[in-house]
Amino acid sequence: MKRFALSAAAGLLWMGMAGASWAEGADPQQLEKGKALFMTGAVPACAVCHALSDAGASGAIGPDLDELKPDAARIKKVLQEGMGVMPSFADTLDEASMDAIAAYVVHATGGGK
Repeated sequence: MKRFALSAAAGLLWMGMAGASWAEGADPQQLEKGKALFMTGAVPACAVCHALSDAGASGAIGPDLDELKPDAARIKKVLQEGMGVMPSFADTLDEASMDAIAAYVVHATGGGK
């Protein structure tokens, strides 16, 4: 019984560590794609309007993403629907591209925490 309890505790600890690294880790290729889209790939490029230090962007039309720290759901919603002067990207970016931008911005800002 003692052996079972020890095995169960070790399993729970391992699952907790794996979950934490999964939550913090992101696909490097997706992040690279998201950064490229943020900087120049989206039309208009996100960096034209938004400040984001990781991208070297200092746009002042939209919110400063370093300060806002949006979560992925918020980013995706705004990319799909637009907001204020920001246009919708629903006709120009596919889901994978929007996901990549959202992942990159969340990763770069520590958003959603």
